[in-house]
Amino acid sequence: MLTGVALVVAALLAYYLVTLAQVWTTGRSDDRDPVDAIVVMGAAQYDGRPSPQLAARLDHVVEIWADDVAPLVVVTGGNIPGDRFTEAEASAAYLTERGIPESALLLENEGSNSYESLDGVASMLGERGLESVVIVTDPYHSLRSELIAEEVGLDASVSSTDTSVVTGGDSALRHLEEAGGVAVGRIIGFDRLSNISD
Repeated sequence: MLTGVALVVAALLAYYLVTLAQVWTTGRSDDRDPVDAIVVMGAAQYDGRPSPQLAARLDHVVEIWADDVAPLVVVTGGNIPGDRFTEAEASAAYLTERGIPESALLLENEGSNSYESLDGVASMLGERGLESVVIVTDPYHSLRSELIAEEVGLDASVSSTDTSVVTGGDSALRHLEEAGGVAVGRIIGFDRLSNISD
């Protein structure tokens, strides 16, 4: 009996450690192959100004936009009650100020978590007959974002920002947490996980 329990514990630990390694390696991805759209994951905004975390993601979008990765950029994220702006609106304003044409921007304004945002992106792009995307987000968040995108029907790759403000011990903790989320999400589905955890 104890041997069986030990084997189960060892298998779960191995699964978690493999997932953690995948979270780490995916977070170092910088795929710049041509796609239909760049998708930047939302983060906090302060009355129309992107937070430092969101600004780092958006600066990376500006960088890869210059490499002609895609003709469209999809900015994501809704707001919380009382906010005058959505994360997507703050992101769009920031990007237009830095030279990305307004005509190249699509706003997904409704999502309150990663799953909802990427599901909305899949619907928006699907209406245009598009499906290939490169996702821009923080390194720790990259694998989960890519897997969610694939779950909602997108053909996804990742280009993680290398100027994330989430560093040091905070970054390590986020990687550990994400590994747990990814490990569970692969088993029960990321839609169900988002209903439980967000």
